[in-house]
Amino acid sequence: MTMPYSRDLRGRVVEAVDEGATRHEAAERFGISVSSAVRWHQAWRQEGRCEAKPCGGSRSPLEDHAEAIVAVIEEQRDRTLDEIVAAMHKLKIPGSRTGLFRFLERHGITRKKKSCTPLSRSGRTSRAPGGAGYASRGCWIRPILSSSTKPRLTPAWPAHTAALPAASG
Repeated sequence: MTMPYSRDLRGRVVEAVDEGATRHEAAERFGISVSSAVRWHQAWRQEGRCEAKPCGGSRSPLEDHAEAIVAVIEEQRDRTLDEIVAAMHKLKIPGSRTGLFRFLERHGITRKKKSCTPLSRSGRTSRAPGGAGYASRGCWIRPILSSSTKPRLTPAWPAHTAALPAASG
């Protein structure tokens, strides 16, 4: 997305129109479109503002129900997205599978998948067929509970490496 024009430029265009230039002349002089000059001057006359309107700032409606959604996940950690959405709808929390996925991604809640291959080579190597009656093979992990989100320890240099002579070249 492009950046809005500066407040200084907008102010100079509005000032030029107020001093008697037409909007077309002001647009040509400052190298902007005529529609921008018209909109900026109208905003100045009607609202008294020269600055651009704020961009972005959209917010998911699921953020209002964040604690309830996390509670649903904590209640049974191996639920699928569809099962979580169904539980949300029972609690009258609006949302879709895609919206829930984005919510979980924003909050760093990931699904921990268990290995599909057995530990021994002689065992079965394919998963059990999916469908009703089969146990789920994963669970949702909050970032504070996952060991992979802990900061990595930096190794301390041994004291004897400081006494090594510098390489001669």
